[in-house]
Amino acid sequence: MAATAAHKFIFVLGISSLLHAAYSAAQHRAYLRITEQEFVGLPIDILIQGIVSLFVTMYGIMTLAGEFKEIRSTVDLESKTWETFRNCPSFYTFNHRGRALSPYYDPPLE
Repeated sequence: MAATAAHKFIFVLGISSLLHAAYSAAQHRAYLRITEQEFVGLPIDILIQGIVSLFVTMYGIMTLAGEFKEIRSTVDLESKTWETFRNCPSFYTFNHRGRALSPYYDPPLE
C-alpha cells in the first residue's frame, strides 16, 4: 500500500492527539497539586484519548513504513549459494596490526 497524503495526515493527527493527551495529563496533575488533592488516576477521557491516539499513530506508521520484510531468514537466503553465503566483502581487512606483530615483518623504508 502506497503512502498517500491521507495516511500522512492520519499519522500527524495521531501524533498531535497523543501529545494533547500527554499535555492534558500534565495539566490534570498540576490541577491536583494546586487544589491539594491526592492523585488516584487519570480521568477516563484522557485515558481513552491516549489509547485511541496510540492506535491511530500505529496505523499511520504502518502505512508510511511501506512493505515489511519477512522475519524468517530462509526467505532471503534461499536464492544464495553456499559460496556466496559466507562472503562478506565489507569485512575484508588488508591493513591490520597482524603484520606488525609478526616476527618476520620488516617495516617499509620511506
